[in-house]
Amino acid sequence: MLYDSQEPIIHVGILSESKINFELYGDFTSPGFKNTFSGRFTAEILNDKLLCTYGSEKIEITNEIIFEPTDISTDSFLLRDVTIGVQFHWERKEKERFIGALKLLKENGKITVINSLSIENYLVSVISSEMSAKCSRELLKAHAIVSRGWLLAQVEKSRVLQTEKKEYKTTLQTKYALIRWYDREDHSSFDVCADDHCQRYQGITKVFTTVAKQAIEETRGLVLTYSDKICDARYSKSCGGVSESFENNWEPVKYNYLSSVIDYKYEPDNYDLDFSDEKNARKWILGNPPAFCNTTDKKILSQILLDYDQETTDFYRWTVTYSQEELSKLISNKSEIDFGQIVDLIPIERGASARLTKLKIVGTKKTLTIGKELEIRRTLSPSHLYSSAFIVEKENLIDGIPQKFTIKGAGWGHGVGLCQIGAAVMASQGYNFDEILLHYFTNAKLKKIY
Repeated sequence: MLYDSQEPIIHVGILSESKINFELYGDFTSPGFKNTFSGRFTAEILNDKLLCTYGSEKIEITNEIIFEPTDISTDSFLLRDVTIGVQFHWERKEKERFIGALKLLKENGKITVINSLSIENYLVSVISSEMSAKCSRELLKAHAIVSRGWLLAQVEKSRVLQTEKKEYKTTLQTKYALIRWYDREDHSSFDVCADDHCQRYQGITKVFTTVAKQAIEETRGLVLTYSDKICDARYSKSCGGVSESFENNWEPVKYNYLSSVIDYKYEPDNYDLDFSDEKNARKWILGNPPAFCNTTDKKILSQILLDYDQETTDFYRWTVTYSQEELSKLISNKSEIDFGQIVDLIPIERGASARLTKLKIVGTKKTLTIGKELEIRRTLSPSHLYSSAFIVEKENLIDGIPQKFTIKGAGWGHGVGLCQIGAAVMASQGYNFDEILLHYFTNAKLKKIY
C-alpha cells in the first residue's frame, strides 16, 4: 500500500514565468535565513540567478528558495496574474491566494512556482475550484474521494516510472497516422499542475463556504480501490449520456473500474449503443436521450459550474460551424501541417461513448489520421472542442471541396469516470456519495488508507 497511515504532502506546480509578483501574508521562514519574510515580492531571473526583491532588500539564489509559513492556519501567500484554463475557451488571468509553503525554482530560464501542502488542504481547494463550493455535500464528498484517489494514483505511477526508469510513451507516429494522448506524466519538478491538464487548483480563492471543508473532513483518507490498488479515478464535466473507457483516451491499458457506463437508471429506448456503426453514432449524437447529465436546471448548474464554466450553455449537445477558409487555416496552425483545402473529416474509430479516437483528415495536399480524443479536440478548435463525440456535415461543395463544415457533438470533456454534471443531478435526486461513485466506477470499493 502507498501510505503508512500518514497524510501525504503534495507539491503543486502553479505557474512558470520569467517574472513573478507575490505577497506573503504572515511570517514566513526560509532555510538558510535567520529572519522571517512578509510583504510584497518580485522574483525574476537575472544573470542566470534567481533574484527576489522586497522593499529595498534583495536576495540572490542560485537555483531555488522556499518560503515556509510559521502558522499554517493563518499564514498565506498571493500570486498575481495566474493563468487558468490554459488553451481552453475560458482562459484568463486571476490573482490567487494559497496556504502552505511556496517554492520558487529556476528552471529552463523561467521561475516555476510550486505550492507544497497537505493533500487534505489541497482537496478542499480542488473540489471548490472544479465546481462551486455551494453544491451539495454528497456531490462534494464523492468528488473529494475521486480527486484524492486520482492524485495518489498519479504520484504512485510517477514513482514507479522513476524507480524502474521506464520511458512513458504518449505518441505513436507513422507516415499516415499521428496518435497521441495527454496525461500528467510530463511533470518532473512537482506532482501535479494547478490547471485542467491535471486538476483545477486555485488555492483558497474559491473556498467561500464550510461545505467543502466538511466534505473533506468526512471523507478523510477515503479512496476507491480495485484489486487492493488505488483507483486512477477520472472525471469530466459531461459524458454526454454514456461514459468512455480509459484505454480509448489514454495508454492502451484496460481498467475494469473505468469501463463505459450508461449515465442513467436504465438504457435509453430506441438507441443502439454499438457506435462502431456510424449510423448508430449519428443517431445518438443528433438525439436527445435521457441521462443524468442531460439537464438545464439552472439551480443545479449554478451549484456545480463556476462563473466561467457557465459561459458554456450547450454542453450535452452542441454545434460548431467553420468555413473552408477557417477550418483549413485552423488545422494547419494547430497541426503545423499544410493539408491544403480540407476535403473531408472521416471517422475511423469511436469509443464506447461515441467519442472519436481516430479521425482521418483528408486535404488536397495531405491525408493523415489523428488521435486520440484530446488531439482531435485540439486540432479542430482554437482552444478545445467540447468533446470528440461528434459528426461532421459538409455543405456548399465547389469542385468537390466543401465550403462549410458543421460539427455537431455530445458531451463536454473526455467522458471517463465521474460525470460531474450527472453526479450533481444524482445528488439532487437523493443519491448518497457512495451510490454516485459506484454508479460511475464499476466494481470499485471504498477504503480508508490514512
